[in-house]
Amino acid sequence: MTTAELVNQIQKKKSFLCIGLDVDLNKIPQHLLKEEDPIFAFNKAIIDATHHLCVAYKPNTAFYEAYGLKGWKALEQTINYINERYPEIFTIADAKRGDIGNTSTMYAKAFLEDLAFDSVTVAPYMGKDSVEPFLAFENKHTILLALTSNEGAFDFQTKTIENKELYKYVLETSKTWQNAQNLMYVVGATKAEYLADIRQIIPDSFLLVPGVGAQGGNLQDVCKYGMNKNIGLLINSSRGIIYASDSAEFAQAAANKAEELQKEMQIILSK
Repeated sequence: MTTAELVNQIQKKKSFLCIGLDVDLNKIPQHLLKEEDPIFAFNKAIIDATHHLCVAYKPNTAFYEAYGLKGWKALEQTINYINERYPEIFTIADAKRGDIGNTSTMYAKAFLEDLAFDSVTVAPYMGKDSVEPFLAFENKHTILLALTSNEGAFDFQTKTIENKELYKYVLETSKTWQNAQNLMYVVGATKAEYLADIRQIIPDSFLLVPGVGAQGGNLQDVCKYGMNKNIGLLINSSRGIIYASDSAEFAQAAANKAEELQKEMQIILSK
């Protein structure tokens, strides 16, 4: 999917919501455990109930890998279902990969070609040759971890080297890589005060912003400092939406939560 197609969907749906499909079998409604594939049954219900309210889905691959072959098959079924039924949706493999070049090439092939995700999250710590293999895929996006919302982010990302924070070096350096136009960046919602500085470096790039809702991030602040002329934001909510209820009406409860965020986004976009 091209960036222009993503922007078109945002404008059409009046939403820049991304829903994280982080499926924990201990948290899904118990009646689904009787299904042949409980993970896919849960995802399918959530997707069918919320697809008109969001522009992206983001399965965190750890939640599938943890269940071995069955989990991987559920991930494959989920992405195939989205691609076939709702091809307008932008898909993100939240895999946080990043390794030496030939290994990254295989990771990129696995997620962007074999599973046909539109994008994959990548850690930049190993530098250019660990990221460029992902950037080589046409009309696919690499979402670089820039400034995350976890407590340990302060261990390295905000450390100052020669009067500049490390995450700023990452942003600036990434712009020099081959096919850098295919880069997006992860910036945690709890780091909203950093967004003005980030936009000085990457004014036109899309930002994937997790942490709104359960982690305490504020949507208004993120939009105030992070939005650009093409909106430029994908706001992710996972637990706050998909685990809104563990009753038989869980999918409708998820849709209600998604709609609350979508309505808030619609108001912001109208301004």
